[in-house]
Amino acid sequence: MAEVLEALVARLTIPGLPSWVGLVILVAIAVTLLAFLAMPFSVFGVKTRLEAVEAELGELRSELRALLRQLPAGAPAARTVVEEDYVAPRVHPAPRPPEHAPRTSPPVPPPAARPARGSLRAEPRLDWPRPGG
Repeated sequence: MAEVLEALVARLTIPGLPSWVGLVILVAIAVTLLAFLAMPFSVFGVKTRLEAVEAELGELRSELRALLRQLPAGAPAARTVVEEDYVAPRVHPAPRPPEHAPRTSPPVPPPAARPARGSLRAEPRLDWPRPGG
């Protein structure tokens, strides 16, 4: 038994990895495959979905049979006349352009008034450093 295991490990050895890595990967794949084979389909919810679809299909068939029984035997179904409800929209005349077009930008304020030459300034003058002082 040990010889068979050693031969299997030698075959599964991946170059550059320890010798047991190939065996671990093989065991993980085998366990996954066994889990999928042993798992019933109802776990995935397929069985309940199929049952719901079958029940709905049965209800639709019974409703269809009931509607067919209500029709007189041998008489084709009467076709209904469709009235046209479409009313064309009214065409409005093109609006006249206004005499004064509205502004698209705010008005530009006038420039600030310049103070007179002899007036006192409100802000201090920075004339330093003074040469020679």
